[in-house]
Amino acid sequence: MKNKFIRTAIFLLCSLFSIGVNAQSIENEKYRPAFHFSPKAHWMNDPNGMVYYNGVYHLFFQYHPGGTTWGPMHWGHATTQDFFNWEEKPIALYPDSLGTIFSGSIVIDKDNTAGFGKNAMVAIFTHHNQKIEEAKTGLHQYQSIAYSNDEGETWTKYKGNPVLPNPGISDFRDPKVMWYEQGKKWVMTLATKDRITFYSSPNLKAWKRESEFGANLGAHGGVWECPDLFPLKSNGKTVWVLLVSINPGGPNGGSATQYFTGNFDGNKFVPNSTKEKWVDYGTDNYAGVTWSNTGDRKIFLGWMNNWQYANQVPTKAWRGAMTLPRELSLASVDGAYYLRSLPVKEISPSLKPVYKKGTVTIDKEIDLSAYAKPLDGKFKLDLSLENASDFNIILSNVNGQKLIIGYNKKSNSYFIDRALSGETSFEKGFAQKHSAPRLLTNKEINISLILDVASVELFADNGLTVMTDIFFPDSAIRTIKIQSKAVNKLSNLSLSKIDKKQLK
Repeated sequence: MKNKFIRTAIFLLCSLFSIGVNAQSIENEKYRPAFHFSPKAHWMNDPNGMVYYNGVYHLFFQYHPGGTTWGPMHWGHATTQDFFNWEEKPIALYPDSLGTIFSGSIVIDKDNTAGFGKNAMVAIFTHHNQKIEEAKTGLHQYQSIAYSNDEGETWTKYKGNPVLPNPGISDFRDPKVMWYEQGKKWVMTLATKDRITFYSSPNLKAWKRESEFGANLGAHGGVWECPDLFPLKSNGKTVWVLLVSINPGGPNGGSATQYFTGNFDGNKFVPNSTKEKWVDYGTDNYAGVTWSNTGDRKIFLGWMNNWQYANQVPTKAWRGAMTLPRELSLASVDGAYYLRSLPVKEISPSLKPVYKKGTVTIDKEIDLSAYAKPLDGKFKLDLSLENASDFNIILSNVNGQKLIIGYNKKSNSYFIDRALSGETSFEKGFAQKHSAPRLLTNKEINISLILDVASVELFADNGLTVMTDIFFPDSAIRTIKIQSKAVNKLSNLSLSKIDKKQLK
């Protein structure tokens, strides 16, 4: 109990920085997201230890309480019941003599396999030892565990850490652990430099190496990080999905997350396709993994930033936010499996419809701004086009800054162009146009756009193509125009404001 009070006090002292910077409220801070999680103050990156228990979704995250740029890593902690209203908790894990606390995962040990108690929360994470790294021995990252018997409020590190020593690999990190029921064992998916290594354990303490995957498959423009392995059902068949984040080497530069589909037998992962596939083609969805203990429902969350410019983005009191949580499923296109990613259903109560039309003809341009006054930069736009022809969605503010989202028929691709979107001078590559291939070839196109102050998330073709980009306008987006060179028909056009206060 004493440790809990000490940790809470330290957390409150760290939070004073955000109070001093903004005397009104964090909601009024420039670029502060309204319904995406961001810390009250300081630096945040990868989501960690995401676990669901007793009606609460726990999010732990890479956190530096000493500043707004990357630094000695801790595990921050936040909880939610609806994915939109978040409560930031005291720091969960602090650096110690074994190192700082890098990424990892949490499981619910229902059968007390580790001996920490029935239904204990067990965190499996990477210790990163800076002193050993400086000695250049290649042994500076290893896996450790901690446990909580009060639903994540307080944590005790295992005295026998590390439970998985480093075998001599410079990048040996980010354990994602799951229970493999058929083999009655825990399976760890670990990023090991340029590939994935699988380990297994009966008790989360003693680990056995099973196999490797990916040395000659997938994108290899940078180091592999933050993997995740889980099954999904497709027409009654179980298909395994392996997520692997890579930095750099993304399809539009910098950080991104690729994925593979295939089979896993408790020992080896065998892909059913060697085609390069990406969870998100935007530049700002990285290190994403899924919540554990959610049954067949797989809910994904990523860090809404990119290592290409993460330390330079023009926020003040804090740096870093998370994407909107997304439900994952599988779709078959031309005989191949692809991930489908859509906003969680919990968004529905927050939507306040302001315009809905069955069929609308676009003759050069339509302006939706009149139907959503005052538009305050937070909305969901849904539309379908009867014919796949070039179109632009122009989102602009009173300063003349604009974000352009659209479709190019010639290349059969979607795009987001933030060249004129606001502040871009902090990094030379930020003001660019990003594109994503369309997987379908049918005529009808459907799109959902979700805007939150300084981010846009595009879900096209029911989530087969996804793009996430952050941007930094001087003022709120207040105008929505849809343009098309050819006369086209929009069906199911709807616009909804997003109001967190509507949530119950």
